[in-house]
This record gives sequence, C-alpha cells and structure tokens, in this order.
Amino acid sequence: MKLVSWNVNGLRACAKKGFPEFFEQMDADIFAIQETKMQEEQLEDALKFDGYYRYMNSAERKGYSGTLVYTKKEPLSVSYDIEGDITREGRVITLEYPEFYFVCAYVPNSKEGLLRLPYRMEWEGYLRAHLKRLDEVKPVIYTGDLNVAHEEIDIKNPSSNHKNAGFSDEEREAFRTLLDCGFTDTFRALYPDTVKYSWWSYRFNARKNNAGWRIDYFVVSNRLFDAVNDSLIYSEIEGSDHCPVALDINVAF
Repeated sequence: MKLVSWNVNGLRACAKKGFPEFFEQMDADIFAIQETKMQEEQLEDALKFDGYYRYMNSAERKGYSGTLVYTKKEPLSVSYDIEGDITREGRVITLEYPEFYFVCAYVPNSKEGLLRLPYRMEWEGYLRAHLKRLDEVKPVIYTGDLNVAHEEIDIKNPSSNHKNAGFSDEEREAFRTLLDCGFTDTFRALYPDTVKYSWWSYRFNARKNNAGWRIDYFVVSNRLFDAVNDSLIYSEIEGSDHCPVALDINVAF
C-alpha cells in the first residue's frame, strides 16, 4: 500500500503548481493533505479525483489551516479533531480501516518567540492521548506536518535554532514522548544517518541552499514497523514550501 502526505500551503495555490499531476502520478491508496486553507465548497472540480473518497476538515477561520484525506477505500468510520481541543482549526482527520487507523494531522506552529508554545504543548497532550487510545484497539499510521525537527540531523542549523518554533526543547521532548509510547518514526528508523529535509523557508534562498528542516513524517505503531518497505521524502517536488513524504507498507487495506 502506498500512502502520501503533503503540506500544500494552500491547496488552490498548489493546484496551479502541479498538484493534480503529482496526485495522479503517485496513484496513492491514501493521500493526506495539510494546510488546505480553504472550505469544502471552494474545492474545484480539478481537485475531485475519480476513484477516491474525500474527507475534509476545514478551520472555522477562512483561509487558515485545514486538512483533507483522499482514499481509494471507504473507511469503516471517520472522525474529525481530537478530544480536548476546541479551537476548530481543522487539524486532524482519523480514518478507521479493518486492520489499522490512519491519522492525518497538521500540528500547531508555536510561532515566532514561542508565543503559542503553551497551546502547542496542551495540544500535543490531546494528540498523544488520541493516538494511544486508538493504538489500544488496532495499530496506527500517523502522518502530517508535525512541526518539529526531532533530532539535530533533522535540521540544517541546529545550534542557532534551539529556542525557535519547531526545534525547541519542549517540542522535541513531546515528540520523543510520543515515540516512547510505542510508535516509530519510519524514515529515521530506516535511514538513521541520512540528511534529508521536507520544509524550507521562503527566505534567504533556503531551498536553493538546502537549508531545511525535516518536519513531515510517517509514524507507525511499533508493531507495524516490520511491515514498512520504505519511507520516502520527495525533496525534488515543488509547489509548496514543504515537499511530499510517502510510506510503502504491507498492510491489508
């Protein structure tokens, strides 16, 4: 089974930069999107792909946040958001299948000066509890823009970013705590020494200079890891400040 995830930083904008062509090329079984920045009624026909069910969670605030999942197989159930979070920012979609749960998330950014870090840490607790509850029932595949570079290898300039959003000690510890609850960062587990990024700032020619961060992930329950064939980062694909990531996994769909 092929799974793809991409923070498109505005789906309508990305659609003009090759998103539909990449979507068709990937032929994914499930394709998860973060930061759609749109309401469902704004979804154009070019983004309604034949052969896919579509589940969208939009933020109340227009033009902000939002998640979307396309899937070839209708899930047993679908839920939106997570228990405890009342912000209505459209950040989580959970799909249930016979053999696993699939969770797409757009984790809140702590913002410059870590102004939103207290909320981010609260949200991380809600998310971790959600994933643990699911994992008690069946294995979980968790993906999205998790807005954290976990280790120093996951960021171009670690020494100058320890107090910045996405690389603060608190955010990194929250991700480490999640992994300690029985989950695996698939890319790092398969490629412990590989330097590859999934996000680049639009400033300072960051992408041209490959001054990036790895903040987009596929995380799985530990007991699913043996079924993982590959975890990929498509750093050559443009259209957003993030690039797509993918998971090749042998699990019944």
